[in-house]
Amino acid sequence: MKKINRTFISKSISAFVMCSAPLFASAEVVVLKAANIITMDEKNPRAEAIAFDTNTKKITAVGSLKDVSASAPNATVKDLGTTVLMPGFIDPHNHPFLSGITTQAPAFWIAPYVGYKTWADVQAKILKEDKAAPAGVPLIFNGVDKLLQQAPTPTKDVLDKLTPSGRPVLVIDNSGHAVYFNTASIKMLGWKGGKPPANPVGGSFGRNKDGASNGTANETAAIMAVAGPILPKAIPHLLLSGAEWYAYMASLGITATSEHTYSTGMYKGYLALASVPNSPLRMSVYHMAVDADAGVKATWPDSSMVRKNGIKLWADGTPWLGSVAQSFGYLDNERTRNAEIILGPLGEKGMNYTRLQLDELLDKYSPMGYQMAFHCNGDVGFDVVLDAYEYALNKYNLIGTDHRWRVEHLGAARADQFKRAESLGVTVSLAPFQYIYWGDLLDGTMFKPEYGAQWQRAGDSFKYNIHTTFHNDGSVSPPSTLRNIQHMVTRTTDAGTVHGANQAVTLDQALKASTINGAYQLKRDTEIGSLEVGKYADLVELSADITAVNPNEIMDKVKVQGTWLGGKKIDTAQFLKEIKAIDPSEHQALGEASLKGVHSH
Repeated sequence: MKKINRTFISKSISAFVMCSAPLFASAEVVVLKAANIITMDEKNPRAEAIAFDTNTKKITAVGSLKDVSASAPNATVKDLGTTVLMPGFIDPHNHPFLSGITTQAPAFWIAPYVGYKTWADVQAKILKEDKAAPAGVPLIFNGVDKLLQQAPTPTKDVLDKLTPSGRPVLVIDNSGHAVYFNTASIKMLGWKGGKPPANPVGGSFGRNKDGASNGTANETAAIMAVAGPILPKAIPHLLLSGAEWYAYMASLGITATSEHTYSTGMYKGYLALASVPNSPLRMSVYHMAVDADAGVKATWPDSSMVRKNGIKLWADGTPWLGSVAQSFGYLDNERTRNAEIILGPLGEKGMNYTRLQLDELLDKYSPMGYQMAFHCNGDVGFDVVLDAYEYALNKYNLIGTDHRWRVEHLGAARADQFKRAESLGVTVSLAPFQYIYWGDLLDGTMFKPEYGAQWQRAGDSFKYNIHTTFHNDGSVSPPSTLRNIQHMVTRTTDAGTVHGANQAVTLDQALKASTINGAYQLKRDTEIGSLEVGKYADLVELSADITAVNPNEIMDKVKVQGTWLGGKKIDTAQFLKEIKAIDPSEHQALGEASLKGVHSH
């Protein structure tokens, strides 16, 4: 395992203080004193106090308490005691509305990493909630995983036995690529003779030999046809569900994130979440390229809270179903057969687009100045994306410019591909959760060790200047930045096993991936990501100095105690009250808009 680089923490607390221009007379300055402040500013890595202007919401001084206080002699000083401050964590790839609607009450999150380890656990939960809920009310469950839980495909026949009340029920696959439903759902949908309509473009319905539905639907278009009519009847306040995910992210120290499957139907929802006083997150959205209006400009009244960054595209599918464009196949065994994995390798057949289609999409959006972001898991897929990027970047004279085009997930990426990304100015966002939760299966059960043990090559990625970030891709995994940091530094799975120790990162690298690199990737590094004069006072309060504990004990010994956004201490309970007061009927379109992104994982 690599030695943790702690150069930046060995420096003594700087007496140097950076001060802004003179404050307006009406401004109120607040000084926060903490046990320690990790600034993520290489020029001034540690401090004991920070000052910010409550009008501009920006930092005015960082340094010793003496010097920070001297910069604003009339300021209010708040001593946070043993609290350690850092820049608020940044999760640069998430799906807040989809995650909130499908995991937060009244929906039920049944994923293996939130307590439902086995198929037996899932069955017991569905039976319990079916019995407890009011008659006829549809129920939504999200997170069934055929690999981790060893679950069968939960067809109509399976789910009918778990819902004796006869209510409609939807069960969303953890991959986001399928939804399962019972006979009552089919009746609610009004399918004549129980037969689904013709397969939509890009999706399919599972059918029995007689043409009747078997209670399965695959990919976005078909999933929307099933879930679209049922979801609003199951989730009465869709905006509040999104707010619950916001609050959940804030409780884990996150102050900035993204919507990676944005569509215009979400505009009013993100406007509402940003408009209330205790809104806890800054949002950057990426519009799905499949939408006809993806290139249309969108602006919000406060661009510091919500802004449209770019365009989201999909190179390939998911490693949990085998629908990835990679050069190596899966191992053939009971676990992969039970999960109905496509053994492959699929190579370029795993691509969602031909190279010509990719070029056409990039030709359409590149001249508009948008930041491109590609979902990609397979190594073959990454090669194709980099080829397409290189072609478009050269064609539109963007090589050497500050475009910051992105590639997401990259479970099977190779080291040479990171090097090539650097030459093109491309940034990468890795998915630690793939290794943390599936790592023990990846190495030796899903793939040969030379591939599975190296899944999520974080160590290799940091050899190159590609501003590597870590994301959680909610709701595929809980948005826990501290978990990402611990497991990428120790290279351990959730069970504590080490695979591919050569891919461990230093603590400094993991912290950068979760703060300043995330800000860079979201094109917000002049605003957030480090604690410097002129940036927003976005902070996370920690119970202990993360650099002073054993990396294996980060989750046990470092707790998030709260967040600040623009110098305001966030009250998530009050935030939820503010959202509850909004008429839910104004935001019913959020259900369908969010479902468009279920294939994103």
